[in-house]
Amino acid sequence: MKLSNKTRQAVVQSRRALQLLAALLVLLAAWLAWTGWQQMQDGTRRNQLATTRDALAQSTGRALQAELARLEERMASTPVRAALADGDLAAASAALGRDWPNLESATIHDTGLAEAYATAAQAGYGRIAVAEAAMTEGRPVMWVVRDGDAPRLALAMPARVGETLVGVAYVRLPLARAVAGLDAVDVPGSTYLALRQGGFTLADRGDPDYAASAERMAVPVDGTGLRVAAGLPPRPAALFGLAALPSIVVAAILLLLAYVLSRLPSLVGRPESEEAAAAPTLEQALEMEPVMDTEQSATPVRETRPAAVAIDPGIFRAYDIRGIVGQSLDIGVAELIGHAIGSLMHEQGLKDIVVGRDGRLSGPDMVAGLTAGLRKAGRDVIDIGMVPTPVVYFGAYQLRTGCCVSVTGSHNPPDYNGFKIVVGGETLSGDAVTDLYARIAEDRLYTAPSPGGVTERDIASDYVDRIASDVQVDRPLKVVVDAGNGVAGEIGPRVLEAIGAHVEPLFCEIDGTFPNHHPDPSEPHNLTDLVEMVKRFDADLGIAFDGDGDRLGVVTRTGENIFPDRLLMLFAADVLERNPGAVIVYDVKCTGRLQGHILRHGGSPLMWKTGHSLIKAKMRETEAELAGEMSGHFFFGERWYGFDDGIYAAARLLEILASRPEEPSDVLAALPAGISTPEIKVDAPGGNPHAIVERFVAQAKFEGGARPSTIDGLRVDFPDGWGLVRASNTTPVLVLRFDADSQEALDRIRGEFRTQLLALDPDLPLPF
Repeated sequence: MKLSNKTRQAVVQSRRALQLLAALLVLLAAWLAWTGWQQMQDGTRRNQLATTRDALAQSTGRALQAELARLEERMASTPVRAALADGDLAAASAALGRDWPNLESATIHDTGLAEAYATAAQAGYGRIAVAEAAMTEGRPVMWVVRDGDAPRLALAMPARVGETLVGVAYVRLPLARAVAGLDAVDVPGSTYLALRQGGFTLADRGDPDYAASAERMAVPVDGTGLRVAAGLPPRPAALFGLAALPSIVVAAILLLLAYVLSRLPSLVGRPESEEAAAAPTLEQALEMEPVMDTEQSATPVRETRPAAVAIDPGIFRAYDIRGIVGQSLDIGVAELIGHAIGSLMHEQGLKDIVVGRDGRLSGPDMVAGLTAGLRKAGRDVIDIGMVPTPVVYFGAYQLRTGCCVSVTGSHNPPDYNGFKIVVGGETLSGDAVTDLYARIAEDRLYTAPSPGGVTERDIASDYVDRIASDVQVDRPLKVVVDAGNGVAGEIGPRVLEAIGAHVEPLFCEIDGTFPNHHPDPSEPHNLTDLVEMVKRFDADLGIAFDGDGDRLGVVTRTGENIFPDRLLMLFAADVLERNPGAVIVYDVKCTGRLQGHILRHGGSPLMWKTGHSLIKAKMRETEAELAGEMSGHFFFGERWYGFDDGIYAAARLLEILASRPEEPSDVLAALPAGISTPEIKVDAPGGNPHAIVERFVAQAKFEGGARPSTIDGLRVDFPDGWGLVRASNTTPVLVLRFDADSQEALDRIRGEFRTQLLALDPDLPLPF
């Protein structure tokens, strides 16, 4: 085809534009080809991992079923049957374990499990739980339990003479018998495989970065309570939504088009002008490195005014920092606190920290001061804005900093504010908190040569998606959510709607003055509006959050306030279904019925001090799967991160209730209950409740089979109830609670405490 001079001239004049366009097409083609290749690699990796996972599940299942079959065969053998018929459990136990490969122990217990309970403190409750399950279900069962100092493979089976149950066989094998298959498989690169029971990982291999997402590809090991979890990197992005093969085909077409465009000026026959010669060729354009703007402007540290108030050591509490703005807290004090936290991080080699705040009016100033102090110590601050405290904790995991500070006054009055601090994955408490004050007082503060940076991130959607990806309700429930104008008012309803609930919001507009009622669900009078709205909307349940969203309150359709210790019973039974023998931690304010409830469901109960950081520390120490406090803090180690989260606890509650055929009010009403009081808060004369409690512990005397405990304050358990006096670590008040089997017993116990408290200080303003 012959081109006109005008056309030829236009083509030649556009030479540079055509070559640049060709270069862009080549880059786009390379991007498409790369994403296509990545998708092909991902598909191959997923197929290999799925094949390996399924093979592991089958081989593990066969090995464990063989052990169960061996147990049934041994129990049916003549020596065991003869010994059982003679009532000789010791001889039956010896015959059961004779010549069993890799056996650690074999015992046939009596039906009361007397010996097992007698040694539970040393061996744990796991073996009791599996034995109880075998007798309850009337068949052989197999669990992994903690027996002694480590997890073991436990088998149990009812022991019968004819149709009469005379005992239960318990066989203990090394954990290696269950996990041997995992050691034998070839785990593809950049993937992860784990053998799990409930929230406990028995063994794993591969890249631990994919452990958290491994449940999405988990498959059960048939005939056992185990499962094989498999994790791998997220699917690569598909450019323009194209799959692997279409991406490569389109890339080839673009390369061909780029070649034509780059050659077009030459094809029209015009010699290169000086300008054209100076322009880069296609090859040169591809070889050119992009110009990067490496200059980074450092955001200056915000200048803050000197502290207008002297720093008060009293704001450094047992498990956080808490004070009154304008009296013991201001922007200057916040800066010193940030500088102290940053200095601690420097000593531990930690660089990044997440900071978030609740909806209090003083929050922006407190964050500004805190951030300035952290940056002085050279720390890089990630500001996630106004979010509940659990979202701040979540940010430390999601952004992999291991450090965070939630600027919050929690459930305290509007003029309070404070700091909940995590450094290196541990919530600061006790001496670690008071050491921050010591650093400031002794001027042991590290100042970096140049200030750290500050960035802003929004992780609210990540938090919602993480919960909704794991928790979904089986049927829709209608719930009224009362945030008390606290910071959970926006994201709390979002989470519950994302898991499938229908939410009616109440006081969910965030307002740091808390105009409707105080955001403390542990006070029954703060739930009055919620009870009324649940009835008005004919809702299944009422959910209440505190000021920073880490505590949960619940009321039923009938208007009953379900105290948190009873909710913990429901959570414990659910968790123990998947984690027999697990440790469940609860604080000293919880009902005495909780211990028996946990034991009946095969768990290991542990009472501990009140305080979110103290509970979390005890959970790490004991590897507990669940913990709870009477104040409404719930800590899930199973399927979650172990921090207190009222929003996540609400989601788990709805998951449990929606899985039951009964009405939620009926399920909650069926939980063991007696006669109990809510938390009774009494202003401490002189503002020092700890001194009063110390005197009370030293002087109080109780009779009638009383069993005192001084874990936290003084708790006295009687055969028919208990009473407690302790000092609050957040406000200058005494906290009392009473619980009994009957109103008569409650009145008696409460009266004894009243008499002895007034003998200690006649001016105590006791409301009973």
